[in-house]
Amino acid sequence: MVSTGGMSIRSAFLGFYKKVQPVIAPGLQYSQAHYEQALSIHIGQGKDWMDLGCGHSLLPPWRAEQEQRLVARAKTLTGLDYDFAALQQNRIIHNRVRGDVSKLPFTDNTFDLVTSNMVFEHLQEPQIQMSEIFRVLKPGGTLIFHTPNKYGYGVLAVRLVPERLKKILTWILQGRKSEDVYPTYYRINSSSMIRALAARTGFGVKEINLIMSSATFVMIPPLMILELLWMRLLMTDSLRSLRTNIIAVLHKPAR
Repeated sequence: MVSTGGMSIRSAFLGFYKKVQPVIAPGLQYSQAHYEQALSIHIGQGKDWMDLGCGHSLLPPWRAEQEQRLVARAKTLTGLDYDFAALQQNRIIHNRVRGDVSKLPFTDNTFDLVTSNMVFEHLQEPQIQMSEIFRVLKPGGTLIFHTPNKYGYGVLAVRLVPERLKKILTWILQGRKSEDVYPTYYRINSSSMIRALAARTGFGVKEINLIMSSATFVMIPPLMILELLWMRLLMTDSLRSLRTNIIAVLHKPAR
């Protein structure tokens, strides 16, 4: 009974959000939709693709049909994750490997495309890990990753929250279970950090897009209204550097 009531309250708040968001912040789009668009551009027939930190799925659960279409376009798809329990739950990727991004269990020049969705904020040694990604990419290969911007208000707010409260708030605000919450370091989570690490590891930079996402405080309507007003300001060019998310597209030179 409590679970059903909780779900109905969550659904009501989501319904309210869907009505007010287009009024206060028209054009606002979920960052996962931006990421899906980036994937659709770069995934093509005949490509060997690896997804780092694949977890339960490549895209949010409600995009399962679109996820299947993307997977069908690749020659091969390999999913890598250190969390064995999460890896077991992934039903879209058949070739799943438990491994550490600091020492990828693949030979040099294996993949045409490496992707990662909301994982790079967890990298402890990004220079070592980026070097490993560079090694397994084929010459001319592409790396695409989606991650929070360290200067976004969400990351700044999270850093003020005591560790013991983070998992509780994550459940209230996002509906994520405690076992799906991992330590974050934000060591490659700004445009300047990405460019610097790309240069040190041999990558060229194709694009670094600072984007917005959906509101975080949907379950707390008064805060949600204030958040949407702030997000509308962030959608202007003058405050671009403070947007919540980053999608980076890097490439390994052909020679």
